[in-house]
Amino acid sequence: METEPGSAEAVPGDRRAEVTLVTGLSGAGMSTAATALEDLGWYVSDNVPPQLVIAMVDLAVQAEPPLERLAVVMDVRSRLFTGDLGWVVTELAARPVRTRVLFLEATDAVLIRRFEQVRRSHPLQADTADRTLADGIAAERAQLAPVKAAADLVVDTSALSGPELRRKIESAFGDAAADTIQVTVESFGFKYGLPMDSDLVCDVRFLPNPHWVPQLRDHTGQDADVRDYVLSRDGADEYLQTYHRVLRLTTAGYRREGKRYMTIAVGCTGGKHRSVAMAEALAARLEQDPALTVHVVHRDLGRE
Repeated sequence: METEPGSAEAVPGDRRAEVTLVTGLSGAGMSTAATALEDLGWYVSDNVPPQLVIAMVDLAVQAEPPLERLAVVMDVRSRLFTGDLGWVVTELAARPVRTRVLFLEATDAVLIRRFEQVRRSHPLQADTADRTLADGIAAERAQLAPVKAAADLVVDTSALSGPELRRKIESAFGDAAADTIQVTVESFGFKYGLPMDSDLVCDVRFLPNPHWVPQLRDHTGQDADVRDYVLSRDGADEYLQTYHRVLRLTTAGYRREGKRYMTIAVGCTGGKHRSVAMAEALAARLEQDPALTVHVVHRDLGRE
């Protein structure tokens, strides 16, 4: 279930900074929403008391360069948060920002199951008469009812998986780049060790090594003579085509799962010839996909 009680649609040409107040029921997915916003390029501040929001927004607007997108997570973990956001929104209306309130909720049964799965108590549980989880949820639901009524976007996460919630956040708060995956293609030399942050590793040591060709030894995979030599070897083009097809399937799956970053490591012995040439060629193929932003890094080039 998803409703939009308010009207905070972006106006074409509106260059004001954007401020999103993220709130809702504990266990409804605020941490997932915050992570999704952060991946979309928002500056996210978590568990901020309402009294500090105005000061934070003022600092963000006055910064050099100013923050264009600020998301503030507010919930009952802060004992100063009573559920009254009206005055905060009113104060922000007098500033050069466009404010939206995102409210996340879920059914009692789902919230109870989520708390039991992580074996955590509810933030308000100890304040209730019987100190039960259900009583804590009920107290929070009553306390936040005015916030929900005034929210610009209400999302019920009861039937949503983490990736599904991320997609809703991306749809509501992203821009043209929201569906873009940041891909780093990194060449390396196996003799210096695997890149620790790689998601995928391909080994191109099956190709003849230009190191043993005297006129190519001092050149690198960025030079045309080495590049042409490497890419013309038997199996090189077929390997590129096959691996590119695998990556198209992989990036499509990443996009469905809400993953927005990928590092592909391409290795040869020393990271100078074959891996460099193949990384450049693979990146050139990936760049043809407008849904990918591709960056090439040669970790060990010049290290020998």
